[in-house]
Amino acid sequence: MNESLVTLQGWLGSDVTVRQAGESTVASFRLGCTPRRYSKKTESWVDGETQWYSVNVWRTLADHCAASLRRGDPVAVFGRLNAEVWTNKAGIEVSSLTVDASFVGHDLNRGTSEFTKTMRPDQSLQAQPSTPGEAGSRPSDDERSAA
Repeated sequence: MNESLVTLQGWLGSDVTVRQAGESTVASFRLGCTPRRYSKKTESWVDGETQWYSVNVWRTLADHCAASLRRGDPVAVFGRLNAEVWTNKAGIEVSSLTVDASFVGHDLNRGTSEFTKTMRPDQSLQAQPSTPGEAGSRPSDDERSAA
């Protein structure tokens, strides 16, 4: 199968909106990507024209995006690029680019982020607290700083 896979870096142009599509959760947001080029003529960096993409994310990733992302956040998105053609209210045929995202994250070149791992419902029943120093357990911040 030949799919157009893309990685985009940009800024959220809207807050994340969430809707239900059958039994699946779908979140959507607009992503603005502005290319920056060095101009030898002016000897300075020049912004190009901003390209806008609609991004759709599904299921658990949709929930995580809705909880984590806000308008103006810098993000990196990886997914499948789709060209859509539709007719607007004025009867004019319009084309737009959408991305069905597989991965979304904050762009850490622009700032810091804090990660919180979520447990799946079936994992929470099996999870048992580990004691410090137990094989396979991760030391806490306090344990790391004490070492």
